[in-house]
Amino acid sequence: MLTLTAVSKAFGERVLFDEVKLQVNREDRLGLVGPNGVGKTTLFSLILGEASPDSGKVLLERNVSLGYLPQETAPVGEDTVLEMATAVSPEIVELQRQLKAAEAAADAEHEIDLHDDAHARFEELGGYLLEPKAKRILGGLGFRVADFDRPAKEMSGGWVMRAYLARLLVSEPDLLMLDEPTNHLDLEALIWFQNYLKYYPGAILVISHDREFLNYLVSGIVEIRQSRLIRYRGDYGDFLLQREANEAQLLAAYKNQQREIAHLMSFVNRFRAKATKATQAQSKLKQIERMEKIAAPVSDQRKIKFQFPQPRRSGLKVVTLEGIDQAYGANVVYRGMNFKAERGQRIVLVGPNGAGKSTLIKILAGALEFQGGSRELGHNVKAGYYSQYRVEMLQMNRTVLEEAMDTEQRITEQFARSVLGSFLFQGDDSSKKISVLSGGEKSRLALVNLLLDPPNFLLMDEPTTHLDIPSIDALVTALSQFEGTLIFISHDVYFIKALANLVVHVNAGKLTPYAGGYDYYLEKTAATSEREALTAGEKSSPSGAIVKVVKRSKAQNKERKRIEAEARQARSRGRKEHQQKAHVLEKAIEKLEARQLELTAELENPVTYDEPGRAQEVNRELGDVVRRLGSKTTEWEAAVAKLAEIDNKSRVDA
Repeated sequence: MLTLTAVSKAFGERVLFDEVKLQVNREDRLGLVGPNGVGKTTLFSLILGEASPDSGKVLLERNVSLGYLPQETAPVGEDTVLEMATAVSPEIVELQRQLKAAEAAADAEHEIDLHDDAHARFEELGGYLLEPKAKRILGGLGFRVADFDRPAKEMSGGWVMRAYLARLLVSEPDLLMLDEPTNHLDLEALIWFQNYLKYYPGAILVISHDREFLNYLVSGIVEIRQSRLIRYRGDYGDFLLQREANEAQLLAAYKNQQREIAHLMSFVNRFRAKATKATQAQSKLKQIERMEKIAAPVSDQRKIKFQFPQPRRSGLKVVTLEGIDQAYGANVVYRGMNFKAERGQRIVLVGPNGAGKSTLIKILAGALEFQGGSRELGHNVKAGYYSQYRVEMLQMNRTVLEEAMDTEQRITEQFARSVLGSFLFQGDDSSKKISVLSGGEKSRLALVNLLLDPPNFLLMDEPTTHLDIPSIDALVTALSQFEGTLIFISHDVYFIKALANLVVHVNAGKLTPYAGGYDYYLEKTAATSEREALTAGEKSSPSGAIVKVVKRSKAQNKERKRIEAEARQARSRGRKEHQQKAHVLEKAIEKLEARQLELTAELENPVTYDEPGRAQEVNRELGDVVRRLGSKTTEWEAAVAKLAEIDNKSRVDA
C-alpha cells in the first residue's frame, strides 16, 4: 500500500536519507528505530506528504487512508472528549453539527427536512456506530464514563493525546502511524492498547522506545542508519541479533577486501618500476579500481563509558515507615503499613493501578504528608524524588549547560556535555533556555542533574518516559553504577530486569516483598505475562466489582517447566552442533592462512618470475585462497555469534 523509491532528503549539508526504499503491505507491523535525530519523524512527514523528498517518490495506493499520532501534544478546541474521539472526518464533524443544530432549532418544519437529509448521510457513513465504538475504546484507554462529556481542554496534555489516539482507533485508517504512543499511557491502558493493536485490521508503522511493546506487536523492524533504511524480520530482540551478525559479516568482508588490496598494492609498489613487470603492476591497479569497495563499518550506537559521580555513603538502614495511615476521603490506601529499605537495595514497586504505588513513593520521599504513623531516615541519608526534583529545582532562566554545571560535584564542561548528549541534548541544545524546553526535555534534564549530583536515596516514578532506547541504556548504565539506594516505579520490563534486585508488590494496602529480581518475582507468582505481572492483584472493574488476576495452575506450571526443559535440551544440542562447526572452520581457516602466507612469500620471491606462467598460477591460487578464507571466516564468525546467543539465553533462563 506504501512504496518509497530512491527517496533522498537533506537539510543543508546534513543528509537524512540517501536513495532509500521501503515497501509497507497491508497488515504489516513495523517498528521504526534509530538514535534520536536520524530522521524517524521526518520519514513520517514524507509519508504524510507534509514534507517533500529532494528526489525519489513516495507512492500510496489509491484510496489508502493514513492515520498519524504525533509525539507531542496536539491542539484542542471546544470539543468534549467523546466528540474528539468521534470526529473521524470533516464531513462527519459537519453532519454532527447539523444534527445538533436541528435538535435545538425552533423552526421545526424547516429543520426536519434538514435533519432527514443529514440523518440519511450520517447513517450512510456509519456515524451512528461511532459513538458506542468510541466509548468502548475510551474506556480501554482509561477514561471514565464521567469524562466523556468533559471539554477536552480541561484535561492534561497526556489525556488529550489519549483522546486523539481514541479517534485514530475509531476511524481505523489503512496505515496507522504512531510516534511514541506509549508515552501518554499508564500501565493498564498500555496493556489494553497493545492487545487491541494485536488484532488491528490495517498496517502499523510505529516509533517506540518500549522494547516490550515492540516485541509484543511488530513482525519487522526498519532501522534508520547512515542515511539508509534497513529492514529486519522479527521483533526487536530478533533485530538486535540480526544486526550484530550482519555487522560481524560486514567487518569480516571489509577486512578481507583490505587484505586483498594491500597484497595487490604490495606487488604494484614492488614491481611498478621494473620495465618487465610494469604491465602486470598496472593490471593490479586496474583490478583494485574495478573492485566494488566495501565501506568501513561505522557504528551509530552510542557507547556509554563515563563514570558517574557517587553520593556519600549512608548508614545500613535507609528509611523506616511504621504504622502509616493514608486515605483520600473514603478511599483508604494504607492502614498501619510498615516498610523498610536498606543501603544498596534497588526496589521496584509493582501492583494494579490505584493500589498506592505512587502514594508510597511520595511518602518515602517526604513529598506527601501522611495521616498517621512515622517516617524515619537513616544516618547520612539524603533523599531525592525525581518528579519533585524536576518541578522545584530547575531554574527557568538558565541554559541547559548552566543547569548541568551547577553541582556540588567537581565536573568538567566536557564531561557535562557528554552526559547531556547521552540524554539527547546535543550541539546547540545545551545553549537553550530551560524555560523553552518541552515537558519531556525538562524530564531528561532533571535526570542529568540527579546523575551528576545524586542523592544516596533515589526515588523515581516512571523515569524512562520521553527517553529513546539509547538514552534508556544510558540511564541503566548510570543506575547500575549508582552505589546508593534506589526505589522506583516503571512499566518498562527491560529497565526493571536490568536494575531491580528486590520486588515489592503493592495491593489493597498490603506490601509483599520478593527478595530477588523481576524474574524471581515472575517465577514465584507464576505470572502468565511479564508486562501484565506488573499490574497483578485485585483491581476494580468499571462496575465497581473486584476482579482477581488469574495465575497459572499447577498443571500449567508443570507444562511450562516441561517446555522450558525441552528448550534447554534443544539449545544444548544446538550448542554442540555450532561448537563442532566452529572447530572445523577454525582448522580450515588455519590451513588457508598458512597457504596464503606460502603463496605470498612465493610471489615476493623474484625466482618465481623466472618460470613462465608460474606467477600467474600462484596469483590465481592466492585469489582463490583469499576468497575461501573470507567465506570461511564469515561462517566461523556466524557460528561463534550463534554460540554466544545460545550461552546468553542459557544464562537468562538459569
